[in-house]
Amino acid sequence: MSNVERVYGWHAVRAVLTRAPERVIAVHVAEQRDDPRSRSVLELASRAGFPVRRLPVAQLTKLLGDVAHQGVYAEVRPLTPWGEDELLAALAAEQSAVGQPVPLVLVLDGVQDPHNLGACLRTADACGALAVVVPRDRASQLNATVRKVAAGAAETTPVVAVTNLARSLGLLKEAGLWIVGADATADRLAQDTDLTGALALVMGAEGAGLRQLTRQTCDLLVRLPQAGAVESLNVSVAAGMLLYETMRQRVVGD
Repeated sequence: MSNVERVYGWHAVRAVLTRAPERVIAVHVAEQRDDPRSRSVLELASRAGFPVRRLPVAQLTKLLGDVAHQGVYAEVRPLTPWGEDELLAALAAEQSAVGQPVPLVLVLDGVQDPHNLGACLRTADACGALAVVVPRDRASQLNATVRKVAAGAAETTPVVAVTNLARSLGLLKEAGLWIVGADATADRLAQDTDLTGALALVMGAEGAGLRQLTRQTCDLLVRLPQAGAVESLNVSVAAGMLLYETMRQRVVGD
């Protein structure tokens, strides 16, 4: 069915059972599995009244393909997607509410590896980002592989696919966010930059980095310190370091 998605992996399935049980249709577990993780998922599903089907591992692999499904997957109704309007509305609500965290959005300029998108999404969730923004074209989109790597973060942190990234960055500026791009050639170090305000952190694609128009749209560029011989960091690693530097500054400033 086109309106059904498959979420696989223990962390991802547990996350959707715990955080969004209303989206779950059915849970499938390998019949050979009998361990604490499988029993935990079975208990959650049983408690919520979801049907659980036991299948041979070979059948799971046939259904899901050559992925690390870990012997479990759930059929779920898709998370209601966010567009620019939903993102801007959420930003406005976060900025107007007393006691809410200062807005933080992660923007990925053409990241194509779903494993990198999943890793970025997981760290963005851990660091309190409101959403992850990606271009609709020539970039990885939210799929089962991303959900697996994100280990549940895809159920709590929306991925916003936009048609025109530069336009979207302009809208984020109008919403009061400072646009900070990551660039290995930037003069300014991240730790020497005030990252405590409302921010959109922009990461470039694997290898290519930020596109020229994206770079020009940024309010400023920062780099991470490096002491080794490697020219650049993996984008998910760099995103994690920059997100945690942002969180560190905000915690210190509290």
